[in-house]
Amino acid sequence: MRELTKAEEQVMQILWDVKKGFVKDVLAKMPEPKPAYNTVSTIIRILEKKGFVGYNAYGKTHEYFPIIDKTTYSNFYLKNFIGGYFGGSFQKLVSFFAKENEMEIKDFESLMKHVESDLKEDTEE
Repeated sequence: MRELTKAEEQVMQILWDVKKGFVKDVLAKMPEPKPAYNTVSTIIRILEKKGFVGYNAYGKTHEYFPIIDKTTYSNFYLKNFIGGYFGGSFQKLVSFFAKENEMEIKDFESLMKHVESDLKEDTEE
């Protein structure tokens, strides 16, 4: 898997949200100023070549859908990010985040309780 450019990620965020759609559907969800139709079409074809997007053909029209789910890409991206900036250490990332946001111990403890609760819910499902 390769990291997405900002434009590719923007298109993927829309496709993950809508589940499937035509170029015009993706374009409609983009913020102003909207890129040209051909630009969005080109980005989607690049995503297809990278293995992120598949399609169903209806004559000359294509309906696109994500092949790589958002969680899979998020995990890949975060591992690369943590590896590149924090030597692969989640502990260093959390420490950096706490310092940069001037978190107090009670805020950090509250965050940890929230994480523990989320993890517990995930194991119960």
